[in-house]
Amino acid sequence: MSDQHNRMQDRMADMMEATRLTASGRLGDASALVQRSLSEGTTEPHGGVAHTTDAGLTDRLRKVVETVTQGLGRSVAPVLHGLGVQGLGGGAQEPGQRGLDVLGRQVAEPEAVRDADRFVERSFTGEHGSRDYKLFVPGSRARNRPLVVMLHGCSQSPDDFAAGTGMNALAEAHGFTVAYPGQSSRANGQRCWNWFQPGEQDREAGETGIIAGLTRAVIAEYGIDPRQVFIAGLSAGGAAAANVAHAYPELFAAVGIHSGLAAGCARDVSAALTVMRLGPVAEADCIVPVTPMPTIVFHGESDGTVNPRNGAQALAQAGIGGLTPETTEAVSAGGLPYLRTRYADTKGHVSVESWMVRGLGHAWSGGTPAGSYTDPRGPDASRAMLNFFLANPLKT
Repeated sequence: MSDQHNRMQDRMADMMEATRLTASGRLGDASALVQRSLSEGTTEPHGGVAHTTDAGLTDRLRKVVETVTQGLGRSVAPVLHGLGVQGLGGGAQEPGQRGLDVLGRQVAEPEAVRDADRFVERSFTGEHGSRDYKLFVPGSRARNRPLVVMLHGCSQSPDDFAAGTGMNALAEAHGFTVAYPGQSSRANGQRCWNWFQPGEQDREAGETGIIAGLTRAVIAEYGIDPRQVFIAGLSAGGAAAANVAHAYPELFAAVGIHSGLAAGCARDVSAALTVMRLGPVAEADCIVPVTPMPTIVFHGESDGTVNPRNGAQALAQAGIGGLTPETTEAVSAGGLPYLRTRYADTKGHVSVESWMVRGLGHAWSGGTPAGSYTDPRGPDASRAMLNFFLANPLKT
């Protein structure tokens, strides 16, 4: 690993800690930490002459300094999410600790699954690496069940994500299997999927290859219907799900992207931060071309972490240009208005779907307070994704 890469990782860690200190009210400590990081990390002696490196990240550190010294530290949180710089959802919450969800309510640790035989700990090792995962197997042991692969967001765990999305309850009711790969803290300090790293995006490489290999192993062991294999994720997990689905269109029939990004829209940390904040400036920014792929996108209109333009880019990447949109407007049971747009082909089949939820931030829409980073007021993203998935089996 290069010295420059180590410096960048150290500075990102400093940004994370500064944001945590700010969120807890320790503005002086936060400012001192970032100032120290600037003085130690942005210059280094070279032949007796100090020179600046990693200017983009340095500028962001300086902005953090300006913000925390003004007592506005929470406003810097959005640019840090999804990169392993901070957990989802703004604030200093850590998985497994009691904290506040996006509505300011107290959240306890997810309750243990009562039936240990149905939600089991597993581990996968393949040619591209290893990951632990949790697997939910419904009470019905019938063969040829569907499989949904769920990729958690930063700082989350498989248990946390399962609790927050409520996907296991749907799996039990409708008879499908759910796999929750868990990101390793060794691969990313905040357990974010490394969706922005070139070595983790491409087919048969890195995390993309690991997730595909894990999926194939579950299909083989549990007799999964190969035409009904789907993948979904939140934030960094949503971006990773897009990468995996587009890398393996013969394996995954459809993808669900919640508060995430289109595939291949960043190849380094600096680009990732820019795309998260602004969205892709142009379609050419995403190296994955427009590819017909059944896709359902959920995004909060008030998402300050991942710009909603990223959701629009994911729709464009799925190939909506040749489809006919139909938009309906409604209000969820929890009171959040939303726009649902369904894109149909000439035969009337809906292969792309968009849900834009007003008043929703960076959180799983319609999730449960049992998990972190959910907003129960929104329409039920888990059920909507399941309905969409089952209507879009893999074409042979």
